This record gives sequence, structure tokens and C-alpha cells, in this order.
Amino acid sequence: MTNLQVQLSWEDPATGERREPQLTAPIAFGREFARLPAELSGQRVSRMLLNSSEVSRYHALINLEQNQLVVIDQGSVNGVFVNGQKQQRSILNNGDTLQIGPYMITVMFGVNTSTPVTSPPSMIQFNPNTNNPDPSLPPTPPITPIGSNFPPQFFQTEEKVHIQALHATGLPVDECDYLAVGAGLGSFIWVDLLRISGVRVEKIVAVGLEAEPYARYKRLCLNSQIPLHERLRSNSDSCPDNIWGWPSYALREAWRDLGKGQINSGFKYLWQVFAEPTFAETYTPRAGNVFNSIDREAKRIGWQQIYRYGRVRAIRKTEDGRYCIAYSRSPGNYAFLVTRYLHLATGYPAIQFLPDLQAYREKYQDFKSVVNAYEEHDHVYELLERQGGTILLRGRGIVASRIVQRVYEARKKNPKITVLHLMRSPKPQGNKFQKAQRPVKNHYEFQPFNWPKACWGGELRVMLEQASPDERKRLLTDWGGTTTADRHDWQNITEEGLREGWYQITFGEVLSVERDNQNRTITHIREKGFGEMKLTADFIVDATGLDAKVQASPLLEDLVKHYNLPLNHLGRLVVANNFELVEMRNTKGQMYAAGAITLGGPYAAVDSFLGLQYAVLVAVDGLAAVRAPGVHRLNGIGSFSQWLKWVFNRSP
Repeated sequence: MTNLQVQLSWEDPATGERREPQLTAPIAFGREFARLPAELSGQRVSRMLLNSSEVSRYHALINLEQNQLVVIDQGSVNGVFVNGQKQQRSILNNGDTLQIGPYMITVMFGVNTSTPVTSPPSMIQFNPNTNNPDPSLPPTPPITPIGSNFPPQFFQTEEKVHIQALHATGLPVDECDYLAVGAGLGSFIWVDLLRISGVRVEKIVAVGLEAEPYARYKRLCLNSQIPLHERLRSNSDSCPDNIWGWPSYALREAWRDLGKGQINSGFKYLWQVFAEPTFAETYTPRAGNVFNSIDREAKRIGWQQIYRYGRVRAIRKTEDGRYCIAYSRSPGNYAFLVTRYLHLATGYPAIQFLPDLQAYREKYQDFKSVVNAYEEHDHVYELLERQGGTILLRGRGIVASRIVQRVYEARKKNPKITVLHLMRSPKPQGNKFQKAQRPVKNHYEFQPFNWPKACWGGELRVMLEQASPDERKRLLTDWGGTTTADRHDWQNITEEGLREGWYQITFGEVLSVERDNQNRTITHIREKGFGEMKLTADFIVDATGLDAKVQASPLLEDLVKHYNLPLNHLGRLVVANNFELVEMRNTKGQMYAAGAITLGGPYAAVDSFLGLQYAVLVAVDGLAAVRAPGVHRLNGIGSFSQWLKWVFNRSP
């Protein structure tokens, strides 16, 4: 055991992505590489950097002593926890959970280390032409044009394309001042502010695959069991339809209820906003109310005249200081669009699927028993309501909480339904930053929103904006992590399920997933203290999330490779503090980005309603600063005038 191979595995606290390095003991952990020893007793040390202010410069050491693997605290500030217990020095057993700061690390050794390390989570690409992701699509499709000659060859060979070359193809070439690629919520908010800032409808084009800007988001909500009457994980004043945030969703809902004579509920919403989160549960808006308000605003700003159906295949700079997109309007129907100012908000291009579940689906071609929470999977609950059964749940974030609620509702029709909630490791305590620490109950970590509230407009936003790339990495690790909303109804459901026995939490490392002769799923796990176990279930639901890395999007990957664009530590686009892609500047032409594809940069909550609005506000400020055509910086009088137009539903 002189060169013992140790496999460490954990979920990145900022993104939830899997990390599974295989190292040779001794292993030193800390946040500063220079402080970690390179050698111990003439033996080379594997050095593991953990970027968090909760991790000391040299935090802990895993070493071999008398043929036993031992972890030793190196005088760290926040300590070392083994299976939830604080330890100065502890023998490690196979499968133990080691907590260092916000990192929950599973330690495996004594296994066949010649086998390859588990690959990162597979991805299922969205098929925009259906309501379901297409499982037959490969995890990361190559960049191939739809037609044999489209995009044309000069798109691959030239850094800047010539406008004459575009016309020479004989395909339609249109021009506009402002172009939004994606046509989702990020594009809609950008277009909305441009219209409010004075840009005319005919100067703007938004290209995407669905006319409703919230269509994909709505589909993901419905698939993950958030119906229109349920509440989203969003704040009262985060209003995609209203850049001013007033009247807020709480005030609008209270006004409607009071108008119907529902006094108690009307004042309840107002009390929530006034007293949250200390004395009342945080207010969140109903999904249906959000979508209805966006419909109203879309009609007000002329979205239907701005939106254009199309699948964007490539983005290029032009030799005259603008940008060109090559897009398909239908099979065999191709065109180009040339613009001076381009906004990129493509959202999440793929569902993240756990590799063992992807392997099961590929082996058995069974897309009914093993599903992702973001796929359409109502059949699971319909069958459970008719015949009962067991559902195995993977993941413990906000979507997992909603799935448990949906099963709770199904049990009212058939109490013979049970939930096995499989978690990789216990969660004894929540992430900590300075004097604040998130609460944990039944291994769920609670927080009203997916980031601390000060990340949106408070001191944490300023801190991240002013930080260096390395400091940003550390801050996002401290603030991030998988959390769920601090909702009392969800906590009560969990408590009731544990008490009555229909909801059980199990910890373990998944080895494989198979199907038995009764077509039930068998999940083989290695559980601490019990060895290998089998979990039998009728259905498995993967609630581990979505993927927004550049490699998951053929369009973004092509752009990054063609212009050699830098990526940040999370594999997302590098943007300036005003969300401009500086490397794509083309004389007077400017390109901006927003949403999940920018996580890791100057703003944490990039994929939230308010985060999209913030990115748009600073981007349009940048356009106003360079005197972009039609853009007028909103002053107090102009802003109030535009707000009155919003109130009376008049065109900007």
C-alpha cells in the first residue's frame, strides 16, 4: 500500500457539477498552492486546491500510516469533519465522507483503480421541436451544418466575412441595428429595455425557436412538476415584465384578492413582503401570474413584430465592423442577418443526466422507468396513483423538493407509494460565509433563493464585481451549493414522510443501475458501514439539474473555437462587468451575453429574473454610453414617463 490510489468525489459547491479526481496518497488540501507541501519524507504529495474562504491555506492532509489511511487537520480555522464529526486526526474507511469547508468529499480506495474514472454527467440535448428532450441524440453533438453548403465554407476559413460574399450566395441577407439570439427570457428583457429606451420596433430582431419568450422556461417548470398555480423560486419585485419592479407581484396578487373580497390572503402577501424572511416565509409569485404578465408586456412592446423563427448555426464578425448570423428558417431555407449590436442569451442547452442513469437508458432503451425531472414524465405519477409503487429520487435541490411534494399529492389517491431518496453523503451543516451559515434539516440545506439575497443588489454583488477571477472562484464556492427553498409545507411533508415511513433517505455511492426480470430498476450502491446494497424501485427520477457549459451548445462551441474566446473556471463565457464579450468587439460593433452561460463572472445570480434584468441594465447603459442609435439613457423624468406608459398599457 505504499502507492495507494485514492478516488475523491464531490459536487462543486458553485455549480453542482461532479468532480472525481484519482490521486496517490499523501494528499494535501488547501486554498493556496504555495502553502501545500510538495514532498513528505521524500515522497511526492498530491496537492488539491479547494477555492473557498472556509478552507485554510493548508487545511488537511491524507496520508498512509501503518497501512491505514489517515486524515490530519493541519490547524485549520473551520476544522475537518469525518462523517459529520469534527476530528483532529482520524482513520479513514472506504466510503467515508470528508467535509472541508463547503466541500463534501467521498473518499474511496482499495478498489480497482485501473478502471477509468467515472465520466462527468452526460447531457441530453433539447429538441426544440417537441416537448421532450430527445434521448436518441448524442451527449455532445458535433457542429455540423443542416445543409451541405450551409453555413458556407468562408464561415469556417475567414475571421471576418465580407458582406459581398453573403450576397453572392444568393440567400436572403437582412440587416438590423439590434439582434437578440435566443428569443427566450434573456432576449425578451433586453428587447424590452431597448424599447423603453427609445429604440423602434423595426430596428430590432429576435431569433429563436419559440414565439413565446418564456416557452422553454414554462415547459421546464411544468415538467419538473411546477404547475401554473404553484409558486416559483423568485422574489416579489423580480418582474421580467416590469424593469422598475413596482408594483411587485405580491402587491398585484394582494390587489386581486382584495378586489375579490379575500381579505386574509390579500393582507397575508403584503405581510410576507414586509416581514420576510425573519418573521414570515419569503413571498414567491405564482408561475401563471408571471407568464400572464409577460404576455401583456410582449404585446405592449411589439414582440410579435420583433420575433423571427430560426435556428442560428453560426455567428461571425463582418469586415465592416458588424456581426452576421447564419440561420435556418426551415429545412432547406437559409438566410443571413447582419447587425451592429448583438445580444446572446441562449439559456441552458442541455439537461444534465447522471452517467449511470444514462448508461441504463442506453442499455435497456427504457425511457419510461428512468427519467429526468426536466423531461415530461407525468406518466410516472399517473401510474403510481393507479397501482402504487416506489420512486427512487436522486438530487436534493429545489426540484427534488417539488418532486417529493408531487408524490405527497399522489399518495392522497393511493397511499401505497413510497420514496427512496438517495443522497451521496450526509449534510451535517450548511455553507458558511463570514458570520452567516445556512440552516440544514434532514440533510436539506435551506435558502430562500438559489444565491444569498445580497448577490442581487447588495454588498455581495459589489464584492464579486470588484473581485479578481481567482477571488470570484472562491466567493462563488462559498455562496453556492445545492439548496432548496425554506418552505414550511415542504419541511412538514418531509417530516411526515420520515415519521410514517413512506419517505426514506439513504446515503451511498452508486455502482450501477440494472433492470430485473420484473422490469423494475435495481440500483447497486456502496453504503458506508453496510457494504454494497440494492435499492429496488419502479421509477428513478434524476433531479440533478441542467447544463450550461459551452461544450453543450454547438453554436457557442463554434463561436469560442473560431475566435479563441477565453472561458472562465466554470467553462462559461468570460464577460466584462457590463456583460460585454470584449474579445468580440468589432470596431463599433458590440456583443453582449446574459444568463447561465455567463456564470463565474461579475454576477452570481445570472439565471434569475432579476439577474437577467441587471445584465440588461448594464449592457444598455453601455450602448447609451457609445451613443448607439435610438438608445436614450433613462433619467428620472423619462423613466417615470415610461413607467406610466407601462401602467396604462401603452406602447413605449
